[in-house]
Amino acid sequence: MSTLLRLGVNVDHVATIRQARGTGYPDPVQAGLMAAKAGADSITIHLREDRRHIQEHDVERMIDDTPVPVNLEMAVTPAMVRLARAARPPFCCLVPERRQELTTEGGLDVARQLPKVRKACAQLAGAGIAVALFVDPDLRQLEACRESGAPHVEIHTGAYADAAKDTARARELKRIATFAAAAHRAGLEVHAGHGLNLHNVAAIAAIPEIVELNIGHSIVARALYVGFPQAVKEMRQAMGRARR
Repeated sequence: MSTLLRLGVNVDHVATIRQARGTGYPDPVQAGLMAAKAGADSITIHLREDRRHIQEHDVERMIDDTPVPVNLEMAVTPAMVRLARAARPPFCCLVPERRQELTTEGGLDVARQLPKVRKACAQLAGAGIAVALFVDPDLRQLEACRESGAPHVEIHTGAYADAAKDTARARELKRIATFAAAAHRAGLEVHAGHGLNLHNVAAIAAIPEIVELNIGHSIVARALYVGFPQAVKEMRQAMGRARR
């Protein structure tokens, strides 16, 4: 099994700062370029239906200008599928979305809406886009993920990251490791993300079946103090130490 671990840097919250004042800066595309130069393997952006941070023009420019692949997070809606098929990012990650949430609060219930998810996966694949499904580490979802036609699955690590006690964190880590191993055996490429930072990333990065981590908020927050390139480099170093 490969020990390579890719880092996808999510630049949504660079756009959050921009949208707070309605200015043209800071530019998430510039942040994407800086992240790529600092060692990011891909750039993740979430085009929400309410356009609270990333805008459609950001998607177009990011795909055109960034030297690494772009991963577009999106809801499973006909409008978002049409937009993705027109923009043609190399990767999409299908996520649940509620207008009132501050951030994505859980995984996609693939089992409950398999026909809709399967249709979206087929439409995106037809445009040459590789799809990941963002799911909780619940083995009941795994068969539905496999049947969806998506080649990738991204494990929602929020419950692990938010756990207040060591026992709860250990329990969530075991769920993630068990799901990652089962997904790998099922032939899915395994990614993970949500709530990861320099203090908690090592245990997730050490899970051998996981080949990609998508991390955003903590990198953007760290960049306020040390700069964007250094924040990316620090995360890469933390991930690398966990794989030694």
